[in-house]
Amino acid sequence: MTLHLDRSEQETMNPSRAFPTGFLFGAATAAYQIEGAAFEDGRTASIWDAFARVPGAVINADNGDVACDHYHRYRDDVALMKDLGLDTYRFSTSWSRVRPDGGPLNPKGVDFYKRLVDELLGAGIIPWLTLYHWDLPQAIEERGGWTLRETAERFAEYALDMHDALGDRVQHWTTLNEPWCSSFLSYTAGIHAPGRFDIGDGMLAAHHLLLGHGQAVRELRQRDASLSLGITLNLTVAEPADPTDAADRDAARRIDGQFNRWFLDPIFRAAYPADVVADIEKVDAAAVARWRDAVHSGDEATIAQPLDALGVNYYHGEFVGGRPDPNPPTPGDAPTDRTTGSPWPAGHDIYWHERGLPRTSMHWEVQPAGLTELLERVWTEYAQPVGTVLYVTENGAAYDDEVVVVDGEETVPDVERTEFLRAHLGAILDARDAGVDVRGYFYWSLLDNFEWAWGYEKRFGIVRVDYHTQERTLKDSAKEYRRVIAERAIDVPAAAGDAARTAVPR
Repeated sequence: MTLHLDRSEQETMNPSRAFPTGFLFGAATAAYQIEGAAFEDGRTASIWDAFARVPGAVINADNGDVACDHYHRYRDDVALMKDLGLDTYRFSTSWSRVRPDGGPLNPKGVDFYKRLVDELLGAGIIPWLTLYHWDLPQAIEERGGWTLRETAERFAEYALDMHDALGDRVQHWTTLNEPWCSSFLSYTAGIHAPGRFDIGDGMLAAHHLLLGHGQAVRELRQRDASLSLGITLNLTVAEPADPTDAADRDAARRIDGQFNRWFLDPIFRAAYPADVVADIEKVDAAAVARWRDAVHSGDEATIAQPLDALGVNYYHGEFVGGRPDPNPPTPGDAPTDRTTGSPWPAGHDIYWHERGLPRTSMHWEVQPAGLTELLERVWTEYAQPVGTVLYVTENGAAYDDEVVVVDGEETVPDVERTEFLRAHLGAILDARDAGVDVRGYFYWSLLDNFEWAWGYEKRFGIVRVDYHTQERTLKDSAKEYRRVIAERAIDVPAAAGDAARTAVPR
């Protein structure tokens, strides 16, 4: 006999894990990926507008000219957020919209963000503003972009402009999103805009991004000590394929150094990791010499401004070795057939290995336990000693889901993404149980959108967007997230629930 249980009966049998009072549930987006209106109301080209027009740079020659048309549909999108019950919404402002070509302030561009923030506040949603999500004005890039020190200074000016406009209504400010992507992936590997291929340029870009971050935090702190200020880093857990093998351990060390510590160390310890500098110097001494000349006395102290919050973006781990895997995983980093470089300046003799974990359509591993491990490590080694709290500011998965019609209504049964969401929320609770002060979660992304060099081929959203009609459809993952937010809890998986019911206290 088969026993069928409805949802309420299942919830009665399976215990749930509650989130603490005050924990923030949110979703995240980025300006270029959703806004559209690329050349409307005074906005001029960003590096992504230019890069998307380079032959072969973006799948299908897609661009963000229209994207999700959020610029015109933001009221409806905020209403959708309210329907989901979001506590907070993380968005970025477009430098090219606010200060076209990096020049004088554009009142029409600023006014859009004023209207958006007012709409969010009216819906009871906390606005969480990111100042830079990779859309540098193209005119600044043509003068040298992030390889020039003056770009850091221009960024600090732009930050103050946004505070002038929104400082009375926005409490949470993030300076940069994922500077690894906007430096090494963009200036060294050429995979993202502006598409340069130079180790030295990537090192300079990384330093000036961090310098601009430090200058902006310092200036904003002087303006208003009550602001919550932070930065968002994409971080990973680098594991050796064989922990007993010296070459495998060294491969993991170098990935950790170039991806995690190159940014964490200057931000929290006012120093770049010496072992990583030495690794890169063996490969390109001239690049390191250029970088040393660019790091002026006092720069590292400026970068290491005290932070209220660190945003952690986590998608997957790295399982690497010093020798090739006989059955290597499908590459997930090169989105097109266009020739690209490596984002790892000291990436020689590092090989990715297969370990049999599920993978998303990006070919990224699904490893929720890695999020717990990462949060524990960042908390213990970096954030806790200086009183900085953590937020998971991006976490999500792309799957090739499709709209189906059930009982005459369109729906998107994205089982894998729904399980991904539950599992990673559980990983956060595991980290909290271990003593990590993580206070919020932002799913990436609210909407399917322009996924950078992958164009519109990859869908990360919990809300499906029909790019022809701009119709929004809640996926099953969105409905599950709405339920979790309403109940402030996630279900314990059945096996874990059985163990919880039979466990004997000690």
